[in-house]
Amino acid sequence: MMQEKNCCPAEITLKVIGGKWKLVILWHLRDEVKRFSELKRNIPGITQRMLTQQLRELEKDGVISRKIYPQVPPRVEYSINKFGTSLQPILRSMCQWGIKYKKRVEALEQHGITQQRGLRGLHHPEQALF
Repeated sequence: MMQEKNCCPAEITLKVIGGKWKLVILWHLRDEVKRFSELKRNIPGITQRMLTQQLRELEKDGVISRKIYPQVPPRVEYSINKFGTSLQPILRSMCQWGIKYKKRVEALEQHGITQQRGLRGLHHPEQALF
């Protein structure tokens, strides 16, 4: 995967779970097996093509499993596999951090400090509440 000896281990992790949709997909698969259509329905804004691509990459990286049932139309289910469950502490930590960050942004907004782009890019970082 990584050719450089001095690469940051976090970079390796980001290669596997990075991107706009992979963490969201993993979050939806965290507790149960889901069909493609369920994932598509539960992840607003993702295209069918992008969902397919992200699922293939997660499967190729050994994080999720895909089970195909021989029926017409074919039924395909996705789940986090045993190796993929090792990511759950990371996902939990990221969710906890996201909750804290959202509360921080809301507190800033109550003080009249607005965000430039969604939850990023403070206009007045010197006034940030820590």
